[in-house]
Amino acid sequence: MSNIPVTTWSLEQTSPADLLPAAAPDEGVVVTRAEVPSPEFSRFLYASVGGDIRWVDRLGWSYARWREHLTRPGVETWVAYERGTPAGYVELTPGDDGVVEIEYFGLIPAFRGRRIGGHLLSYGTARAWDLAERWPGLAETKRVWLHTCSLDGEHAMANYQRRGFRLFDTKVEEQRAVAAPGPWPGAHPEAG
Repeated sequence: MSNIPVTTWSLEQTSPADLLPAAAPDEGVVVTRAEVPSPEFSRFLYASVGGDIRWVDRLGWSYARWREHLTRPGVETWVAYERGTPAGYVELTPGDDGVVEIEYFGLIPAFRGRRIGGHLLSYGTARAWDLAERWPGLAETKRVWLHTCSLDGEHAMANYQRRGFRLFDTKVEEQRAVAAPGPWPGAHPEAG
C-alpha cells in the first residue's frame, strides 16, 4: 500500500473549569469504570471502537503487554453501556507532573450519532481531572490532553472542541495506508 498524508491535532485543557459538559443522553446509558484490568476486554473495546477508523498500533500487543499497560498506576478505562451493552470507552493514562492523556476514546460504530459520545467524553475528562483522588501518589492533574487525526470519525474534532479542548499542535505526516481491519480479521468490507 502507498503512503497517505495524515493530520494529527493535539488538544488540551489546563483547568477543570475548561470542561464544558455535554447533556446526558436518554435513560439507559451509564458510564462505569472497568476496575479489574482485563486484557481481553480492553482489546475488545480497542478493536471494536477503532476497527473502522484504522486503529492498528495495539493489534499486535501480546496479552502480557496489555496487562503491563493496564496495571500501571493511574491507567483507567471508563466504559459507556447502553442498556447493558458496551457502547464505547475512554482510556486515561497519567504522565509526569500531573499531565493526563486521554489515550483512547470512541464509540462502537452502532452507537455513534446517539448523543453518547459527548457524554462519555465529558465523563472521562472529569475523571482525568480527579484522577489523583483515586490514585494516592499521583500528582494532582494540571493538564488533560488528547490527540485526534484525519483518520478518526468525522465528528471527533468538533466533539473535543465543544467539550472545551483547545488546539495546541498540528502535524502532517506521511503514514502507510492500511485497510480498516474491523473488530476482527475480515469483518470490515475493505478487508474482504
